[in-house]
Amino acid sequence: MRFALLIVAAAALHAQSLQFDLVSAKPAPGFQKVAPGALYSEETGHGFEDAASQPPFYFSVRVPEEGNYKVTVTLGDAAADSVTTIKAELRRLMLERVRVAAGKTETRSFLVNVRTPKIPGGGEVRLKDREKTFEARAWDNRLTLEFTDEHPAVRTVAVEKADVPTIYVVGDSTSTDQPREPFNSWGQMLTRFFKPEVAVANHGESGESLRGFLGEGRWAKLLPTLRPGDYVLIQMGHNDQKEQGEGIGAFTSYKTDLKRFVADTRQHGATPVLITPMNRQTFDAGGKITNSLGDYPEAVRQAAKEENAALIDLNAMSKLFYEALGPADAHLAFAGSDKTHHDNYGSYELAKCIVEGIRQNKLPIAKYLFDTPPFDPAHPDPVSKFDIPAEPSASAPRPYGQ
Repeated sequence: MRFALLIVAAAALHAQSLQFDLVSAKPAPGFQKVAPGALYSEETGHGFEDAASQPPFYFSVRVPEEGNYKVTVTLGDAAADSVTTIKAELRRLMLERVRVAAGKTETRSFLVNVRTPKIPGGGEVRLKDREKTFEARAWDNRLTLEFTDEHPAVRTVAVEKADVPTIYVVGDSTSTDQPREPFNSWGQMLTRFFKPEVAVANHGESGESLRGFLGEGRWAKLLPTLRPGDYVLIQMGHNDQKEQGEGIGAFTSYKTDLKRFVADTRQHGATPVLITPMNRQTFDAGGKITNSLGDYPEAVRQAAKEENAALIDLNAMSKLFYEALGPADAHLAFAGSDKTHHDNYGSYELAKCIVEGIRQNKLPIAKYLFDTPPFDPAHPDPVSKFDIPAEPSASAPRPYGQ
């Protein structure tokens, strides 16, 4: 009997408008009233994830199917100035420090990609343990929003399915949606730089290599969803270089697999973009970054040239970025004492490198860029002016890979 009731409740949820009023006593027609502190439940299909009294606040909406969704929020506080930053799913930056004067409101929209582990045609992605626990928001059937900053003020939230082009990210821990501070990646920051006309679907995962991405069903999950007009950004190498065995190497197995990813992407009418792996924080005595990735960056360059694919040389750009900060300050772009993984500032600057690469390659998706002046990694934004709020510190296991 309970199962039947849940089916009826789910059907009713899908039929109703996913529009929510978080503050009004009498919501506008079509909006559902959400009481302060109302927790998420499977019966209602929406609500806050916890009863926190201080930001960040997390609000989730169960969506009927995976894919891209347009989220429209109305921001503002009747009694005070507000500053709101919004992230989605697993800390993907959507709106950056939107300021609204007291008594005013402002409406903004952005796109969020939601996915589950199910593979079209059967089977599931073989998730890592971390993806089933503190990364679970990246794989569930909820669209989760995080409201944070000095005084976040969100009045209404509306969610609707969106039929838009998608930019897919295929990568490792340096591009995945990192779940906790102090870790972050360029894939999480990339969303902030696009208009709500193209979605970013980050399929990167900590510890991945091209072979692992294939073996765990991640490529089988992504590939059937590709459509003409989509893009696949491919950045691997940090973990591939550690693989051993006969025939395993940068110019053999790695390069062959890169070409397979390019061919598969094109077969589905989408556009592949190859990205060289960024450098690690490895300075020599003269203050220059040394190559810790062997032949893998060059293998990417060769594959791009041989397949006539777009190339973003993040390896070269990250070298300029780190050297601009210098040996004394480069650590400010990394997560604590980590030499591979970045913090919010470092990932934000690397996302700007990706954006600049999109622009330099004259890729059609450049038309969707938002508030992105030309960026020179040799002259990065000053660390002192970076003010995107971090989440409260929590136990953060180091990402897989080095």
